[in-house]
Amino acid sequence: MSLTRRQVTAATVTALPLAFAATGTAQAARHRPRTLYIAGDSTAAQKYADAAPETGWGMAAPFFLRGELGVSNHAVNGRSSKSFVDEGRLDAILGSIRPGDFLLIQFAHNDEKKEDPARYTEPWTTYQDHLRLYVEGARARGARPVLATPVERRRFDADGRAVPSHGEYPAAMRELAREEGVALLDVQALSLALWQRIGVEGTKTYFNWTATEQDNTHFNPPGAIEVARLVTRELLRTRVLAHRDVRRLDEEIPESWIGWPPAPAA
Repeated sequence: MSLTRRQVTAATVTALPLAFAATGTAQAARHRPRTLYIAGDSTAAQKYADAAPETGWGMAAPFFLRGELGVSNHAVNGRSSKSFVDEGRLDAILGSIRPGDFLLIQFAHNDEKKEDPARYTEPWTTYQDHLRLYVEGARARGARPVLATPVERRRFDADGRAVPSHGEYPAAMRELAREEGVALLDVQALSLALWQRIGVEGTKTYFNWTATEQDNTHFNPPGAIEVARLVTRELLRTRVLAHRDVRRLDEEIPESWIGWPPAPAA
């Protein structure tokens, strides 16, 4: 049955409010403040006064992002891609993330712990399976997932060469990013190259080396700032963020900008 011109006109007019409403919603999502959510482990996590000077790179991320792009750092010490999910932490993110937001996912340090079944994942199977939960969850809510290979530990061989420490996990994440069409920040490769440039002794000033501790995994303020700078440059390079979203990429950031609040009450 063909429609008359009057019927077509009436149908078009009726549809206009719905079209305008949909357009208005999309425009509102584009113009409201956006949030970069971080799901990860202790290398990115917020640290408190009792842990100073240990610093997660997520604490320095806001220094490189413009004010309208906020950071919600959900990274927690000791978590793997599996335990983060099992504890309901991914659900907490997905309960608040909104269209236009970003979910940056960085795990492997604790996925590698074969002796701990609560955290261990196998690179090419359960590790990828758990990472898909983050990717699919973010996409289902209109947010953009971003995979970040794990930042490297401070590890050198006898000849002073920086040595990778994450086994097959970075390669497994790279492959998953290709399969799923997800932006990849290759923090593992870039941080390894950075440690090589800085050298055996220089890297001590980036990690949590103190009079009583020699920590080759966690950062002090200079290290956290430089890793956050590296992450932000990768967000720009992969076009997850635009130039208008970032700042200070070539500026020195004072260590005094880092703060360690009191630990929250148990």
